[in-house]
Amino acid sequence: MRTTAPAWPKRVVVTAGMPYGNKPLHFGHIGGVFVPADAFARFLRDRIGKENVRFISGTDCFGSPINEGYRKLVEAGEFEGTIEDYVLKNHEAQKQTLAAYDISLSIYEGSNIGHSGDVHQLISEKFIEKLHENGWLQRKSTLQFFDPEADTFLNGRQVVGRCPVQGCKSEHAYADECDLGHSYAPEDLIAPKSSITGVTPEMRPVDNWYFDLPAFRDFLLSLVADLEADPEIRAIVPQTIKEFLAPPVMYVKCEEREHFDAIAKNLPPFELREAQKGKQSFEVEFATIDERDEARKVLEAESIRFRTGKTLVPFRITGNIEWGVKAPVIDGLEGLTVWCWPESLWAPMSFTMAINDKMGLPRGSWRDFWCDEEACVYQFIGQDNLYFYGVAQPALIEALRPGDILSPGETENPIRQTRLVANHHILFGDKKASSSGAVKPPTADALLDYYTVDQLRAHFLALGLDQKSVGFKPKVFDPDEAKRNDPRVADPVLKEGTLLTNVFNRLARSCFYEAQKNFEGYMPLGAITPEVRRKVFDTFVEYDQLMYKVELHSIMTLMDQFIRYANKYWTDGIKAAEDAQDQDMRRQVLIDSFYLLRVATLLMHPVVPASTERICDYLSFEFDDFFSWNYDFDSCEELCSAGEISEGKHRIRELPPRFDFFAKHPSQFK
Repeated sequence: MRTTAPAWPKRVVVTAGMPYGNKPLHFGHIGGVFVPADAFARFLRDRIGKENVRFISGTDCFGSPINEGYRKLVEAGEFEGTIEDYVLKNHEAQKQTLAAYDISLSIYEGSNIGHSGDVHQLISEKFIEKLHENGWLQRKSTLQFFDPEADTFLNGRQVVGRCPVQGCKSEHAYADECDLGHSYAPEDLIAPKSSITGVTPEMRPVDNWYFDLPAFRDFLLSLVADLEADPEIRAIVPQTIKEFLAPPVMYVKCEEREHFDAIAKNLPPFELREAQKGKQSFEVEFATIDERDEARKVLEAESIRFRTGKTLVPFRITGNIEWGVKAPVIDGLEGLTVWCWPESLWAPMSFTMAINDKMGLPRGSWRDFWCDEEACVYQFIGQDNLYFYGVAQPALIEALRPGDILSPGETENPIRQTRLVANHHILFGDKKASSSGAVKPPTADALLDYYTVDQLRAHFLALGLDQKSVGFKPKVFDPDEAKRNDPRVADPVLKEGTLLTNVFNRLARSCFYEAQKNFEGYMPLGAITPEVRRKVFDTFVEYDQLMYKVELHSIMTLMDQFIRYANKYWTDGIKAAEDAQDQDMRRQVLIDSFYLLRVATLLMHPVVPASTERICDYLSFEFDDFFSWNYDFDSCEELCSAGEISEGKHRIRELPPRFDFFAKHPSQFK
């Protein structure tokens, strides 16, 4: 195909995050991350070859949410079995849901499941050892929450309180992170309570390994500058990263000013900024995080109230809860497990190695996807995870240089930085929904009782989550019963589905039934009308450029226009041919319309894969040939055999009467 095309990488990894292994998937998992990632991965398989694409995800088997979910169910008598059984049960349910939504993952195992689990344990050890070898790990004695009534240390989700970060309104904060993505020192958590007994926990010292994230501030500032200069990167990415690159600041209530001034001489050097108009706190800025921590101890001893600002803090690598990836023994510090967040960041590398192993490729072939200059890793994430993927992960990757996790010494091609595709929140109605929050979203499985996969995939992609947070408003779940039962009120979820079930369906059926009625069941072959060919080439160019920017909602707008154009071309053309009783004109209209159908089917393949593959099947073309961009697209003849071309026709399958390539859900028929 001869167009001015973006410079696509030769090999690609697409990641779609890792759902916790403590629950089924809700609509946000599917609509906010998995469907967009799947559409992009499917496009890339068509664009650069399926052998060059790895679509990676898996169950996050570890972490305190899983520990806590398992504990509560066992105590309530609602689950019998080990925590491994609990995670595996949820993993299998997640896997079935993903299959139901046509999510075409190369691998979906887990950080403690199957071959991936074995590889992940190895990579976790190597990653941590490399960080230590390069001098970026700090052994720190920090305070951890301890429940004196239960006589046990508490994991991250067994402590609840209010977020201490200035300006954050979260009332759902845990030991060292809140539900809005802010990280902080556990001792800063406001009003902590044990979720086990309800008592206020004590703080007791424990030794763990921390990554020296503050040392990478200059690197991250340079990275942000590069991201801001890249027009293909969504603005939310550098904006959010910059928030964490501010210097260490404490916010002290103005009413504490006199007391603060009295003890200021006991603090490390600082810069004080008076409270701005309308603000209730003045700012105290320190040069380093260690100096801010030293100041915190002084203010706490004086009972001076304060809050902290977003800044780079040492990134915890290990913990001491039993359920976790085993950490390597370094400098005699043993019995530790890896905190779930860092190991989930390198899990996609583990999964890439695991799938390549299963494909019989050399273990080192993972570097072809993660290290080669002609490769790229696209990571689809929610914006609330940008601290981990946009701040911690780039610094961790940089810290491995000049080597990588499996290479001793210096490596010619170290691991490259990934490309973040950050989506805004997908809301339920007009509220942020969470399965652990007050607003309970429907599960992904429940939606399939009312909508087809095609309808949901098309709608999720059209929402425009790359631009802003958008509400998902299925009529069948509307809390207003009157609207829910009013046939005059349209269902927003069906807007894109109508394009499929009406317009696209009509185009496909018209072509097949015309071929059966007037061309003996054959697709006629021949040159394409220049106007049609220009329209197709213009659409290809725009589509390719939009995909390069991962503007999936714009893809849906473009395809709406193109499919409607193709359907109108058929309708107007066949009417003109019939009015003129011109068989040659009729033949040319059908040649052009099958060509438009071929292109529409290829370009909609990432959106609605199963139904477009059904069209390909009825067109009697080979799947791998049909869904490929590696053609000139001058006509449909390039897909046909020499014999068919000489005869000027291609045999297609007979289409049954009233056949639907894009069906409505049974519940939508009244």
